[in-house]
Amino acid sequence: MMRIGIDLGGTKIEIIALDDQGSIRLRRRITAPRNDYAATLQAITGLVNAAEGELACPATVGIAIPGAVSPASGLIKNANSTWLNGRPLQQDLEQALQRPLRLANDANCFAVSEAHDGAAAGHALVFGVILGTGTGGGIVWHGQPVIGRNAIAGEWGHNPLPGPTPDELPGPRCYCGRHGCIETWLSGPGLARDHQRHGGDGALDAAQIAWCAAQGDALAEATLGRYEQRLARALASVINMLDPDSIVLGGGVSNIERLYVNVPRLWSQHVFSDRITTPLVRHLHGDSSGVRGAAWLWTADHRPSHCQDAAVTIHHD
Repeated sequence: MMRIGIDLGGTKIEIIALDDQGSIRLRRRITAPRNDYAATLQAITGLVNAAEGELACPATVGIAIPGAVSPASGLIKNANSTWLNGRPLQQDLEQALQRPLRLANDANCFAVSEAHDGAAAGHALVFGVILGTGTGGGIVWHGQPVIGRNAIAGEWGHNPLPGPTPDELPGPRCYCGRHGCIETWLSGPGLARDHQRHGGDGALDAAQIAWCAAQGDALAEATLGRYEQRLARALASVINMLDPDSIVLGGGVSNIERLYVNVPRLWSQHVFSDRITTPLVRHLHGDSSGVRGAAWLWTADHRPSHCQDAAVTIHHD
């Protein structure tokens, strides 16, 4: 069985083909058309058709999108690639490719990838977190993403930061129109803004702040201490509600190693349990998790017709 996954981003579109063992048979990345819906459709269909021709094999297709398909209308909603919003993306692509497709939010695809054969492999209930430019979340149950009645399951970043201290109120303004969303505190830009707010160098990003803290910089150390406290509170609320078998971190901020020691130590005071054994783990597949997860949206019981053996073909820009 061959599975194609596509990661539809704002700046790039990536395609991957996986065999039954999860080995990469083909990979390619192109620049995404911006502000052009028709060109986006053409780019995706062109990638799929070219991949199947090269592999001599029809495949299932899953797509990671920066938003969600509205259950009410079937149209895309909540996409930061705004030219997708209000469009029947799934229907248009299914018509163009003449097959059913599966679409899921990119954070859900990250979680699917890590639950299937990544850092949370073998765990039934997984919560995947992306700490990057934004803060996303995805829930996976026995290998499949939990979408929810309103297609917003796992939208953790747009809850208020739990247990805010007086100096955290009302909190930074979020693009969603609210103040104090988890995303405004725990995204990479949120970490950098907090560092600057407390007298730090406003030009430093999250990785640079972590490096400075490791060198003994007191301001950077204090910034990471506040960040770890906030992340612990926010993840404790997830544990209290979902009690997942594993929590996996992805995104640029997830590369700060000390989080995996300090945050579980701090969240114990906020979790309603006498014992907390929830593992907090770093992603295994990194930037590839979204596109891999899109491919794994199709499980083994959905098989296309027989295909020939195809040589491994890896393409890079």
